[in-house]
Amino acid sequence: MSDAPAFAPLEGGCDCRRVRYRLRQSPLIVHACHCRWCQRESGSAFAHNAMIESSAVEDLGEPPLVVDTPSASGRGQRIARCPHCHVAVWSHYAGAGPGFRFVRVGSLDDPDRCPPDVHIFTASKQPWVVLPPGMPAFEVFYERERLWSPDALARRSAAIAAWERDHG
Repeated sequence: MSDAPAFAPLEGGCDCRRVRYRLRQSPLIVHACHCRWCQRESGSAFAHNAMIESSAVEDLGEPPLVVDTPSASGRGQRIARCPHCHVAVWSHYAGAGPGFRFVRVGSLDDPDRCPPDVHIFTASKQPWVVLPPGMPAFEVFYERERLWSPDALARRSAAIAAWERDHG
């Protein structure tokens, strides 16, 4: 039996509180991405995203406006923003597809509960950002199977299968 505490749902939303959501499960993984593209989009030193199945996110308020934006991969990104205050609450990256949301941790009511599990694209991190000792960090990306928990890998596979069954 695990000593980990049971997951309690997390809620979040935009600044004006019109777009609201609830995470019904723990994130699959939480990334701190230091690529230059994320630095530009976030206006900060890195993007801090909690990856979760779209089906595990309950919309509680107005629907966000989904904005298609370019990305470093050339495949684009869909950013969900409040249509009123324009705060970004999550993204759908082309590589992961619409079955997964990359929730902006800063949009959570209690962002302290989602510290990064891994720092990625650290080759372009700001030189003044100091990563915690022992924290997984990669100059570019990583091999999912080596870093993710067996539960997260199984949830990812199930979400992909469900999406393909329902939308394929």
